[in-house]
Amino acid sequence: MAEPTVVVVMGVAGCGKTTIGKRLAEALGATFEEGDAYHDAANVEKMRAGTPLNDADRGPWLARLGAMIDDWLADGRRTVLACSALKASYRDVLIGAREGVALVHLTGDETLIRARLDARRNHYMPPSLLTSQLATLEPPVDCITVAIDAAPDLIVSDVAKRL
Repeated sequence: MAEPTVVVVMGVAGCGKTTIGKRLAEALGATFEEGDAYHDAANVEKMRAGTPLNDADRGPWLARLGAMIDDWLADGRRTVLACSALKASYRDVLIGAREGVALVHLTGDETLIRARLDARRNHYMPPSLLTSQLATLEPPVDCITVAIDAAPDLIVSDVAKRL
């Protein structure tokens, strides 16, 4: 497969999507996009209140991101997108049969992820939502899967080689 134009970095909250995504974008000479920045205000407030999003909440958000991916592909804009993409049906909206899109799944031990969430400041996603995210997660099979217990630079180097 040719080097992808768009890389979707997925996983539960606290797994390092933003950290790895930003560094990967830099390593690839790509633009970084934070999927969470495209949630509407109602979704943000729902999560801030500790209420998990449901499929109806996520639908418009995923559609926005899918349209953006189409634009990036059409423009040939190398982009790394951080997005939870927890279910196969969500990934179908984001990736589906699109050529030029690769998926990277960041995975790790719940204890490590919870510790990261507990240490995180100034984010609307409370650590209490990790349980629902883990319950919702349908791990992908056709992707690059990377454990998050290594240093970020090592993770990025591994992903870049495997793309």
